[in-house]
Amino acid sequence: MSGPRSMKLHAAIEKRPMKAPFHITGYTFTGFDALVVTLREDGCTGRSEAQGVYYKHDNPPEMLAQIEALRDRIEHGITRADLLDCLPPGGARNALDAALWDLEARQRGQPAWQLAGIDPPRPLLTTFTIGADEPTSMAELARAFSDAHALKLKLTDDDQNAERVRAVRAARPDVWIMVDANQGFTRDSLSRLLPTLQECRIALIEQPFPIGKENWLDGMERPIAIAADESVQDHTDLARLAGRVDIINIKLDKCGGLTEALAMASQAREMGFDLMVGNMSGSSLAMAPAFVLGQQCAVVDLDGPLYLREDCSPGARYQDGMIWCPEELWGGGLPAAA
Repeated sequence: MSGPRSMKLHAAIEKRPMKAPFHITGYTFTGFDALVVTLREDGCTGRSEAQGVYYKHDNPPEMLAQIEALRDRIEHGITRADLLDCLPPGGARNALDAALWDLEARQRGQPAWQLAGIDPPRPLLTTFTIGADEPTSMAELARAFSDAHALKLKLTDDDQNAERVRAVRAARPDVWIMVDANQGFTRDSLSRLLPTLQECRIALIEQPFPIGKENWLDGMERPIAIAADESVQDHTDLARLAGRVDIINIKLDKCGGLTEALAMASQAREMGFDLMVGNMSGSSLAMAPAFVLGQQCAVVDLDGPLYLREDCSPGARYQDGMIWCPEELWGGGLPAAA
């Protein structure tokens, strides 16, 4: 698509209330704002949604301001490659990048996965996340997720974690389980918890230690695989995690979009990391680009829409523990009316 272009940009913040409060280390969420971007050109429409990275103070109002500052350049035909230089990693770049992928797919009549050069998508096994709570409440929710084949348990910086894990494993002896500390552990607390995690067949520990304390993993016994989340934002963080973690959790809001995520995934694989795709919550519109990346990942955590009071339509489909994102939702090869 060469030569002068004329796109129309619309960007706005929308509310995303949650069904119930959701607890992790240091935060309780009852809802959030989402930045929704629409690009229109030549009768085709590209749409996207991004949430930003709350713990980096990357929030939708700031993201909207970043995009508005680029309005003239965007409407004169910015490209996904341009975005890598125009905006830092984060939610604003993710929002524009995803809208451009969607727009290009509609204009070319090729789905986004084909433009990305990957195999046709398949349904993906996704984790269903249980927020940190009283052990009995977490066990009840684990039973309520009757279709789930994989669970992700949020743990925190208190003394109930062993009871939480045991309660959920007793409730669901059949499922694959990982735990996520969201930076809430110390070396001592993780060492004390490890026997329980092994006893309960926990497959993965995500982000045990605070950002900047990755060296706490050095020399530590690690009988269970470790994934980095907050410690890895984009490709520039990979080198310092080599030999310290097994899995890299790539989130489009962190790294700044699917374009960077695909390049980051390739580099991470070459360095010997396994891949995980996650989300910062959001509707199905936010999950769909990550679903493309998820085709290359060993661990998939794309359950964000399940916790919202209302999802977009059409939305992702969740069945038998799997997620499927239809092409009419995002990135399809059929033109969409402006």
